[in-house]
Amino acid sequence: MAELEKTNQSQPNTGYKQELKRSLSFWDLLIYGLVFMVPIAPFGIYGSVAQGSNGMVALAYLIGMVGMIFTALSYARMAEAFPIAGSVYSYAQRGINDSVGFIAGWLILLDYIFVPALLYLVSASALHDIVPEIPLFVWLVIFIGINTVVNVLGIEFTAKANKIIVILELIVLAVFVIVGIIAVVKGVNGAEFTFKPLYDADNFSMNMVMSAVSIAVLSFLGFDAISTLAEESKGGSKAIGRAIIFSLLVVGLLFIIQTWVAALIWPDYTTFENADVAFYQIAEIAGGTWLKWTTILATAIAWGIADALVAQAAISRILYSMARDRKLPKFLAKVHPKFKTPYISTLLVAGISLVVTAFFASQIGALTSVVNFGALSAFLFLHASVVIYFIKKQKSKDFFRHLLLPLIGFVIIGYVWISLDPLSKKLGFIWLGLGIIYLIVLKIFKKDTSLEID
Repeated sequence: MAELEKTNQSQPNTGYKQELKRSLSFWDLLIYGLVFMVPIAPFGIYGSVAQGSNGMVALAYLIGMVGMIFTALSYARMAEAFPIAGSVYSYAQRGINDSVGFIAGWLILLDYIFVPALLYLVSASALHDIVPEIPLFVWLVIFIGINTVVNVLGIEFTAKANKIIVILELIVLAVFVIVGIIAVVKGVNGAEFTFKPLYDADNFSMNMVMSAVSIAVLSFLGFDAISTLAEESKGGSKAIGRAIIFSLLVVGLLFIIQTWVAALIWPDYTTFENADVAFYQIAEIAGGTWLKWTTILATAIAWGIADALVAQAAISRILYSMARDRKLPKFLAKVHPKFKTPYISTLLVAGISLVVTAFFASQIGALTSVVNFGALSAFLFLHASVVIYFIKKQKSKDFFRHLLLPLIGFVIIGYVWISLDPLSKKLGFIWLGLGIIYLIVLKIFKKDTSLEID
C-alpha cells in the first residue's frame, strides 16, 4: 500500500489509482518501440516509396525521421507532465480539454485499431503466396491467436518475446546490408556507390518527395505507442520520453541504411516488375534465392507477430484508458486479476482485427490510407496540446521546448498530412464525423464524463 501511495504521489494531477503492473525498464520500452516500428519495415513498402520519390528513397526516410523526431519531443514533454496510459488521448484531454481529448483519442484509434489488422493481412498474404494450400483465413487466425494469448499473459511476457524477435530482425537486416554492400562493391546489376538515393538534383521536387514521405511515414508509426505503457514503466515519465526519442533515432538510421543499399543495387526504380515485391527482388539479385526468401519470411514474422503483438498491446491500453474515463463501455477497463493486463480490451481488439481483415482482404492500400490519416491527424493534436498546456495553462517561459519545437513539428506533420492521398482523407473524415456524433450522444444521453483535475 505504501508503494502504491508513493506512486500516486509521484504522478500529480492524474486522479487514477495504479492498477497496471510496473515492470518495464528503459530497455524494455526501447525494444518495444523498435519492434512496433519494425527495423525491416521498408522491406514491405520499398518499391512504392522508391517510385514516389524518384529514387530518393533514403531522403524520404530521412525527412520522415526528422518530422517524427519533433513529434517524439512533443510526446516526451507530455509524458513527463502526464505519466499515464492513453497516449495522445490523455495528452490532448489534459493539455487542451476533455472534448478535444476524445477527438484526438478517436483519431488515434483509427491508427491503432486498424494497424493490427493491416499487419495481420500483409503477413498472412505473404505466407499464403508461399504456401497457397493453407487458406488466408487460417493464417489470420494463427497470427491473431498467438498475439492475443501473449498479450493477455502479461506485458512482461510480451517484453521477453519482443527481445527475441527484434534480435532476429536485426540479424536478417545485418545480413542483407552486408551482402548488399558486397554486391555494390562487385558492381552487381551495374551497382555503384552514389548519393542519388539521398539527393538527386536532376529529379528533385519537394512536393514529389513529401508525397513519398506520406507513404514512408507508415514505417515510423509505432514510436508513440511507447507512451501507452506509461503506467507500466519502472523508470517513470523520463524513461518514456527517452525511449521514444532513442527508438526513433535508431530505427530511422536503420531505414536510411537499408534503403540506400537497396537503391544502389537496383538504381532504375522505373523498371520494377512489381513495386510491392521490389525489395525481395533486390535481395535476390544481391544474394540469391535464399536471401529473397529470408527477407520475405522475416517480413511476415516481423509484421504478423512482432509488430502486431505490440500494436495490439497499445490499442488495448488506449481502450482501457478511454473506458476508465467513461468515454467507452466500462467493461473495457477491466484488468485481469492475475496477469494485471486489460484483457477484455485485448480480446476485443482481436475480434475487431478478424472482422477488419475479412472486410479489407483485397484492399490493403485502402487500409493503409486509413491508418496514416488517423496517426498524422492525432499528431497535429499532440503538438497543439504541448503549446496550449505549457504556454497558455502553465505560463511556461521555455519558448524553445514548449512553443518553437512543437510548432515546427506541427508544420512538418501538416505538410505530410496535406500530401496524403484523397482516399485516406475521405475515409478519415467519415471516421472523424462518426466520432463527433458519438461525442454528442455521450454529452446528451450520459452523465458528465469530464475529469476533475486538480
